[in-house]
Amino acid sequence: MSTKLEEFQEILEIPEGINITMKKHMIQFQGPLGKTFKSFKKIPVDIELSDGKLTLKAQGTRKRDYSILHTARSLIRNIFEGLIEGYTIKMKVVYAHFPITVKVKEKTILIENFQGERAPRTTTIVGNTKIIPKGDDVILTGEVWTDITQTAANIEQKTKVKNKDHRVFLDGIYVYEKKKGIEK
Repeated sequence: MSTKLEEFQEILEIPEGINITMKKHMIQFQGPLGKTFKSFKKIPVDIELSDGKLTLKAQGTRKRDYSILHTARSLIRNIFEGLIEGYTIKMKVVYAHFPITVKVKEKTILIENFQGERAPRTTTIVGNTKIIPKGDDVILTGEVWTDITQTAANIEQKTKVKNKDHRVFLDGIYVYEKKKGIEK
């Protein structure tokens, strides 16, 4: 049985304007839009940094190791892309009777008057995500894709209708656009 070791190795070019420092399994990325950290402690991939290239090597030769290698590669590519261009997610506030308002207070998001409730529903902002409520839109921007999408998912989950027919009660805050680039 022969295995192709070249398949279990990926070489990524580091884009211009991005600096990388490594300490064991923790990698710090710094780019034009900011800086971020990513821990690869629980991802079984060997990472080496040398002269402007990042080499990823799988720790085994099974199909599972191959897929883990490509997951690590796409995580790093998304970080590169985010530090250069950034990401934007737009969410729409939908209500039938009680007008929902979204406010940002430090690292928490307040969703007020959801289905006429007195107490606001709260959720946290993940990472360095910036939230801008504009009328019936909520715009999330930032440089780390996983942080922005997790914040959007937290908002959607907090406005999920429970104990009612979800086909009739459509109130909530929903994602309607995802794109590269930071929108003002």
